[in-house]
Amino acid sequence: MEESYDLVVAGGGPAGTAAAISAGRLGLRVLLVEATGCLGGMATSGLVTAFNPMADGAQMIVGGVMREIVETLDRRHGLAPHVRPEFYAQWFHCWTPFRVESLKLLLDELVTAAGVEVRFFTRVIDAEVVDRHVMGVVVNNIEGHRFIRAQTFVDATGNAELAAQCGATVREAGHDTPHIMPPTLCSLLAGIDWERAKVGHPESSVPDRQQELIEHALAEGHFSRHDRHVPGAFQVGQTIAMLNAGHVFHLDALRCQSLSDGMMAGRRLAVEYVEFYRKYVPGFEKAEHVTTATLMGIRESRRIVGEYELNFADFVARRHFPDQIGIFNNSVDVHVYDDSAAEYQRYFNEFNQTARLKPGESYGLPYGIIVPRGWENLWVAGRCNSSDVQLHGTIRVQPAAAMMGQAAGTAAAQSIRTGQPACNLNTATLVETLRKAGAYLPQPTLAQQMTRP
Repeated sequence: MEESYDLVVAGGGPAGTAAAISAGRLGLRVLLVEATGCLGGMATSGLVTAFNPMADGAQMIVGGVMREIVETLDRRHGLAPHVRPEFYAQWFHCWTPFRVESLKLLLDELVTAAGVEVRFFTRVIDAEVVDRHVMGVVVNNIEGHRFIRAQTFVDATGNAELAAQCGATVREAGHDTPHIMPPTLCSLLAGIDWERAKVGHPESSVPDRQQELIEHALAEGHFSRHDRHVPGAFQVGQTIAMLNAGHVFHLDALRCQSLSDGMMAGRRLAVEYVEFYRKYVPGFEKAEHVTTATLMGIRESRRIVGEYELNFADFVARRHFPDQIGIFNNSVDVHVYDDSAAEYQRYFNEFNQTARLKPGESYGLPYGIIVPRGWENLWVAGRCNSSDVQLHGTIRVQPAAAMMGQAAGTAAAQSIRTGQPACNLNTATLVETLRKAGAYLPQPTLAQQMTRP
């Protein structure tokens, strides 16, 4: 048994890191446990090296810790060489590629400056709970098992691992839903001639003719699966690309054997796509396959049932909330469930037409999506939030995860200071605190009580 903390955060991805930094800056004694050897999660270990759009065509709508990270990376030349501030601060539906090692170092610095204690190669494996109040957690690492008490807890594992261990109500993709959105295993490539690869706008990192070339390669029998949906290759260095390609269909991230088999399948698929780029895409003829990611790019696994479940109707209405802890404008991005022509058409229509916002439009992320229903001192942040399938497809990404994380860490500090439980927090106070920390929350009216269905 160890001495207690104010907050234990499980998972050091964008959500968990933001939660820990925010709580540390507010004076909490924070322990951040991370299963790998670096912070950043899918951004670093997963090689998903591009931040989703953060502006609405006129201004940046993602603030707080996430904005601080991207602006600091820009000042330090940690973004891709072709990136300009307009990418993240103004342009609509524009991704911002970054350099992995620059982000790793920056996150190390930020948690250290906030006074956060970090334990790498450590997982939360069990919890002690009394009446929906978490008393402590068991962690495991090279030193064995440790029981750690804390006043508050944030689950930022992506898979709702801590929430599930505590007994919170969760939904599992493929078990409580009919399908599982397939992951991809990302890669880094080197030796790209980007001047020849870019044939459209200078800010584009994906060749304009990619889909045409994919169709051509499929017709020639290049691929082992007839998967027409390829996110593509993005420039992250002078001659470096991040490759996001090769859906691993029907992988269940909550089953170890499925995940293990999927990693092997992902590495085989990566070779197919590297060979495709070398053969079919100008500028990639001398591409070297440097590495695949150490984490599978999971898009869907387990989500909590929260005090509020954000849904597609909220998206269609461009709904904003008095208690929103972030606003966002990402499109519905539910990847193809299989390699049929019908699934690709469904995805194409949804992503490009029926479920895509216009410049200037956005929707809110209400506080209740990060609170397991009825729980007193437990929050979630990131991919395991409370949302339906379509909305989950919009907010499972890094900028939204960081906003949820910042809100969770801030809420934990408020709960300790006031005695207010997570499920009955004064959300007006929370929003005001987040605003002081740089969050962009333009709602004109605040409410002491969270929005409920």
